[in-house]
Amino acid sequence: MTIVRRFNTDGPSLFRAPEKVAAKKSGLAKTVLIALAAIALVVVAMPAFAQAAPAAPTVSAPAPVATPGVGDAVDRALGQLGGPGAAAQTQGAAKAPLSLSLQVLIIMGLLTILPGLLLMMTSFTRIIIVLSILRQALGLQQTPPNQVLIGLSLFLSLFVMAPTINQINTQAIQPYSAGQIQGTELISRAGAPLHAFMIKQTRVKDLTMFAQMAKSGPYKNSVDVPYSVLLPAFITSELKTAFQIGFLIFLPFIVIDLVVATVLMSLGMMMMSPTIISMPFKLLLFVLVDGWAMMMGSLAGSFAT
Repeated sequence: MTIVRRFNTDGPSLFRAPEKVAAKKSGLAKTVLIALAAIALVVVAMPAFAQAAPAAPTVSAPAPVATPGVGDAVDRALGQLGGPGAAAQTQGAAKAPLSLSLQVLIIMGLLTILPGLLLMMTSFTRIIIVLSILRQALGLQQTPPNQVLIGLSLFLSLFVMAPTINQINTQAIQPYSAGQIQGTELISRAGAPLHAFMIKQTRVKDLTMFAQMAKSGPYKNSVDVPYSVLLPAFITSELKTAFQIGFLIFLPFIVIDLVVATVLMSLGMMMMSPTIISMPFKLLLFVLVDGWAMMMGSLAGSFAT
C-alpha cells in the first residue's frame, strides 16, 4: 500500500505580526470550545432524549408565551466566542464578552461530560474491550500497559468517528460560527450524525427490548428512536459484539495452550507451568500473521455499514 503525502508549499511566512498570531490562537480556542459545547449539549439538552408520551387531545388554548430555552442559553454563552457572526445571534441579549472565569467554568464543565460521551456514543467501548481481551489471550498481564491501550483505542476511535465528526462540523459548528443558525438548531444538527452512527451499530433486538421496558414506540423510522432508548441499546450491542470478537481471538491461543500442556504432561513435566512455555509461541504466531495490523483493520472494518 502506497502512502501519499501532500505538503502545502504555499504556507504562511516565517515571520508574522503579533496581532495575527494572537488572532489565530483566539480563533482556534473559540472553535474548540464551540465543538465541545455542541457535543455536550446534544446529550444534556436534546429534546429527543425525552421518551415518547401518548398524544394529548387537541384543546384550543391561547398561544403560550415563548420562554428562553437551552438554545438561547447557548447563544448567550457562546455568542462572543463564536466570532462576529455568532455574536449577532444574541439579538439584544447581553453582548458583553464572557469573563475569563466564566470561560474556564464552561470548559471545565464540558470536560466532565466528555468521558461519558466518549464511552456511550462512540466506538471506544468496543475497541478497548477487544484490545483488553487480546492482551489476556496472549498471556500478557501489563504489556501493552493500560495507558497504551487507552491511547490506541482513543486514536482508533477518532479514525472511525472521523466521518461523523466532519458532518457535525459541517452541518452544525460552521453554520453556528457564521451566525446562520441559532443555538437550538445547533443542538439538533449536531445530534443527528451521532444518532445515525449509533442506530447503525445497534441491534433491533436490543432496541425492541429497551423500547418495551420504557413503554415507548412503535417508531415509524430509525430517526424517531429517542436517546433514552437508543443509548442503553447501543451500549448493550457494543458489549455483545466486543465479546463475540474476543471469543474468536481466544480460539487460536487456546489451541496453543492445549498443545503445550499435552506435551508437558507426556514428558512428565507436571510442575512446569504451561503458560511460561506457550507465551513465546503465542507471540511468535501473533507476529508472523501481522496481528496488530489485522486487529486494527478488523476493528475499524467492523463499524462499516
